[in-house]
Amino acid sequence: MKGQITMQNDRDTLIAGLIALAGLLKAEPELPLPFPVIAHAFPAKGPDDEMRAEVDRVAALLGTEIDPDLTPYGHYKTAIEFGPVRYEFTAILAAARARHAAVDSYRDSIQIDNL
Repeated sequence: MKGQITMQNDRDTLIAGLIALAGLLKAEPELPLPFPVIAHAFPAKGPDDEMRAEVDRVAALLGTEIDPDLTPYGHYKTAIEFGPVRYEFTAILAAARARHAAVDSYRDSIQIDNL
C-alpha cells in the first residue's frame, strides 16, 4: 500500500510540474520551446509477455494501436499525440536489451586520441 501512495504522490508531482512548465512557457513567450516534447514511460522490467500485456493495457486505455514499425527491433510501443506533444509507452524486450548490453560492453575498449 505504501508504494501505491508514493506512486500517486510522484504522479501528482509530475502532473504539477508539467502544468507549471506549461504556465511558464505561456507566460514567457520569448523562452525557446522544447519542441517536440516526448514523454516516455516504460513498464516494469519483466518477462516479455508481461511487458507486452502492460503495453496492450495502456493502448486500450489510450484507444491506440501498437506501433508495428518498431516490433522487429524489440520495442513494443503505443503512443498518442497532442499536437507536438507525444506520450509513448514502450516495452524494450529481452532480445533488444541483450543486443544493447552486448554493444555497450565494448564502450571502454575504444580509445580516441586527442579528444
